[in-house]
This record gives sequence, C-alpha cells and structure tokens, in this order.
Amino acid sequence: MVHKLTDIHPNAKIHASVEIGPFVKIEDDVEIGEGTVIDANVTIKSGTRIGKNCKVFPNAVLGAIPQDLKFAGEYSTAEIGDNTTIRECVTINRGTVDKNKTVVGSNVLLMAYSHVAHDCIVEDNVILANAVHLGGHVVIEKHAIVGGGGLVHQFCKVGQHAMISGGTVITQDVPPFVTVGRSPASFAGVNTIGLNRRGFTAESINRIEDCYRVIYNSSRNRSQALEHLENGISASNERDAILTFIKSSGRGIVKRPK
Repeated sequence: MVHKLTDIHPNAKIHASVEIGPFVKIEDDVEIGEGTVIDANVTIKSGTRIGKNCKVFPNAVLGAIPQDLKFAGEYSTAEIGDNTTIRECVTINRGTVDKNKTVVGSNVLLMAYSHVAHDCIVEDNVILANAVHLGGHVVIEKHAIVGGGGLVHQFCKVGQHAMISGGTVITQDVPPFVTVGRSPASFAGVNTIGLNRRGFTAESINRIEDCYRVIYNSSRNRSQALEHLENGISASNERDAILTFIKSSGRGIVKRPK
C-alpha cells in the first residue's frame, strides 16, 4: 500500500490501510487515519493530523509553517477530519500562537489550488472551489460554499449554509443562510436553492427571509434591526443563529447592494 519511492519518517503514525503514492514526503509528528489515500508528490509536514477515508491529490502541501511574520516557531498543528477531499496543489498551513491549530472538518471538499491559512477553522461539509484563498484566522461555518477564485480577508467569518459567488472578495462577515456576490461584495438574497437541497422546510426558509427583510430591507440600523429580531420575530433555530452571528461579528456584515 506504500510505494517504494517515498520518504516517510519512522515516527509518523500511519494506519496500515493507508495508500501512499510515489514521491510523497511525510515528516515526523504526522498522523494519518484508516482508509486515507495519499497520491503522488504530496508533502505532509510535522504537526499534521489527517482523519479516516480522506483523499489527498498530487502536489498538495499540508501542515507547512504559517506565512505570518509573527510566527516564532511555536508548536502548532493542522488538523483534517474524516472523508475530506483535498485536490491538486491545495495548501493548508499550521496555526500560530493565536489558536495553535488550523482545522479543516469532515466531509469537506477543497478544490485545486485553494489555500487555508494559519488559524482558520473550516467546519464540516464546506466546499471551497478552485483557487479560493482564505486569509489567517478565517472561520467558514458548516455547509458554506465559496465559489472559484474567491478571496476571504483575514479574521472574516462566513456563516453556515452561505453561498459566495465565484470571484468575490470578502472583507466583511457573511451571515448565515445568504448568498453574496457583486463587487464590492453585498447581500444577494437568501440561499433558497441550497437550503432546499439540504432539507430545510418552506416554513424555515420563510423565517429566514423574514429575518433578512428586517436586516436589509428596512430603514433600521444594525442595533435597531437586532432589537426587532429579538423582540419582534418569534424564536427559532434560524433566527437565533442569525442573531448570534451578527452580534458576535467583529468586522460587520456585508451590506445590501447600492
């Protein structure tokens, strides 16, 4: 299961079922779980943890040190969950002293040439399309999709079930359940197609739309809109997720189009 033309450190912890192609380099302090396949020319650096049944395509580099001048050699990891696919030339950097880890969840698809920088958190079932680049400390919540060529500024957060169109530059937080596009990036509606595909009921989607009418289609400022959501909209999982996200936003949320 391991090609003879590999360079694997003897202390790496690799399950016996792992398949490893030629010209792969695996350093010390690496763990790879059951059923994972590592294709040719992959480099896996110290501090990398890969779960079960993952697929890593050629020329990916996992666990390299952060591209951050503040990095001072502190111990950190790059952690990848189960059933995640990492396509050609993807790069995932280790964390810094901020979180000491970069995390990519389970059932994630990282398409070719995408980059996950230090201290990012990419939750389960996320898709980053080709050449998406995440700056440091970015959080992408579960089931979000970032279209090809998208750029997400450091410290930004993308909410659950959000959809960002290809080529969009994100410099503010993207709240849950919405679609975002245009330049500059702006709210483009509720992600009804994605929500339908994931089993959200019509009632749930209507609740989400009611919340975003308050936020984007009224004359209320942010604090007034949040107050109305809290007191004027019936409690639900969707409303609470939106409220929590916006209240905790450090960079402010994307605006409505002008």
